[in-house]
Amino acid sequence: MLLLLLMTMLLLMMRWRRRTRARATTTTTMMIIMMMMMTMMMTMMMTMMTMMMMMMMMMMMMMMMMMMMMMMMMMMMMMMMMMMMMMMMMMMMMMMMMMMMMMMMMITMKTMMLMKITIL
Repeated sequence: MLLLLLMTMLLLMMRWRRRTRARATTTTTMMIIMMMMMTMMMTMMMTMMTMMMMMMMMMMMMMMMMMMMMMMMMMMMMMMMMMMMMMMMMMMMMMMMMMMMMMMMMITMKTMMLMKITIL
């Protein structure tokens, strides 16, 4: 069960890395993962019920830890995505500013040339 879960997680992770642009897809995949994890956990719990109570408690603890880790990872991923977006936006803004400056410079140069010609 755990192995399967891990495998699925890895696959999904790989998929995320590929499409960082499409944000909606990532969210959907996350939701799917969460659902899958929940189902897996439920099945695990059912199987554990037959075993000792201590084992159950241990498993619960482990699950909680896993969930926390997953949450942290997801949060980190989201943060990274946000940061990337912000960086891209900033870059775009900078480029635009540069272009504007260049245009202004060109216009000024042209005007200066004209002025010179007229003076001469």
